[in-house]
Amino acid sequence: MPASGSRTGAAPAPVVLGLAIAFTITVLDPLVLSLYLPQVSRALHPPPELLGLLSGAATLVMAAGVLAAGSLGDTLGLKRLLMLGLAVVTVADLLSVLSPGYGFLLAMRLLAGLGMTALLGMPLALLKASVAPERRPAAIGALMAVEMVLTGSVPAVTGWVVAAAGWRFLFLVTPVLALVSLFLTARYVPESRARQHRRVDVIGVALVGMTLLALVVGLAAAQNGLARPETWVPLAVSAGAALLFVPHARRTREPALDPALFRSAPFDVALAATFTLNFLVAGLGIVLGQFGVAVLSLSPDTIGLLYVPGTLLIAGAVTLAGRLTGKLTPRPVMVTGLLVMAASGLLIAATAGPAMAVWLLVPAVWLCNLGSVVTSASVSETVLAQAPPGRSGTVASVQMAFAVTGAAFGPTVYLLLLNLLFERQWLSDARSRGISATQAGQAVDAVRGGMAQSPGSTVYDPNLLRQASGLDLGLDFTNGLRLTMLIVSVVPLVVAALALRLMPRRGKRRT
Repeated sequence: MPASGSRTGAAPAPVVLGLAIAFTITVLDPLVLSLYLPQVSRALHPPPELLGLLSGAATLVMAAGVLAAGSLGDTLGLKRLLMLGLAVVTVADLLSVLSPGYGFLLAMRLLAGLGMTALLGMPLALLKASVAPERRPAAIGALMAVEMVLTGSVPAVTGWVVAAAGWRFLFLVTPVLALVSLFLTARYVPESRARQHRRVDVIGVALVGMTLLALVVGLAAAQNGLARPETWVPLAVSAGAALLFVPHARRTREPALDPALFRSAPFDVALAATFTLNFLVAGLGIVLGQFGVAVLSLSPDTIGLLYVPGTLLIAGAVTLAGRLTGKLTPRPVMVTGLLVMAASGLLIAATAGPAMAVWLLVPAVWLCNLGSVVTSASVSETVLAQAPPGRSGTVASVQMAFAVTGAAFGPTVYLLLLNLLFERQWLSDARSRGISATQAGQAVDAVRGGMAQSPGSTVYDPNLLRQASGLDLGLDFTNGLRLTMLIVSVVPLVVAALALRLMPRRGKRRT
């Protein structure tokens, strides 16, 4: 086994595989539960208003603790913290199999989220400690290829297991993956050099954690109205905590998040790109749920299958992207990934229709996934290259914090735009048919009332769309969707332009 703190000349497959599985758990574990939440709900009968909390509990804990995990990893050792996180997730999910009721399962989800907090930034940070700088971009590409294959295949396998053996067995997926990762990490991944005598900035970690947690909670609530206290109170708390952190960081010798990091233009562009890709991926999931169920009358299972085609091709593409990042610079790879994501949104804007063929959605989903992983490969290399010695965990966690924030913004912004533009469309439709705004509003009130409370499961009732007599709400909704996709497609184009302007054209010596 490599000596502690050493870097191997190549990127050994067991190192990349072990770290990739750990990283993938943070995506797969919440995803699998969300997909099969109805089965869990029917068995445990949770309060309807708390069902969203059950699916999002782990994510909320990760949002609050991501920077704390990075700081602790730099202080205690990245490998040590990663292995501890894997152990905690394994125990939490195994206990979830025995859940006697909703309260117990919720507690286990919170515990699993605590463990997964250590799996967000640690795998990428350990790549820097484990792999030679010139090999790191290719290793990042391979890591994300493994993630793509697992996230594309495991949910389908889980569905067969749940159908045959029951919902409790879905909580065995993560322990199996975690134990494999735990073995590979313990056996092959070298430990990073811990920073001796370094104090953890507890106040800074708490302020950043409060900022992220309150922001995620507020954005989730914003889907049901901006003026509600459930929305503006958490957002105000988030803004206040962020404002308090700025003077704290200036007067602290080793702050949890060093503001000096943001003086690097490539670092800032990379964070903007990671926010953007997560914003677009999360938003697309909302769009597919809204449009697929409400207009095309697709089942959730059918919508999920849209993500399957091209999985292996995307995995191959991200592997190539990692190699190209090493041979060239992150700049062209990042720009290409962002342009591909923009193409996905523009494709939906151009082809969406009330009677469109389902297969037309497949290339749009494929392009979004392809662009996201290609962009992510270049982003991770850019961020890790900016990490000062002994701060890889913290810096990688900053990237994950922007990723979580982008994923929280996506559903909220997409829904707000979709709702606003849908309203404009049905009002225009009503005027053209001689129907008063009051009558039209009454016809669509039930549609708005069909909005769910939890992020990721918000849909309009397709039956309500057909009950609004005199209005073609299916077409109105589709037109609102097309305008929404046109607007959000501007975001990756702007970030791509910033990357072209601010990212270095020529590679520098990696560290």
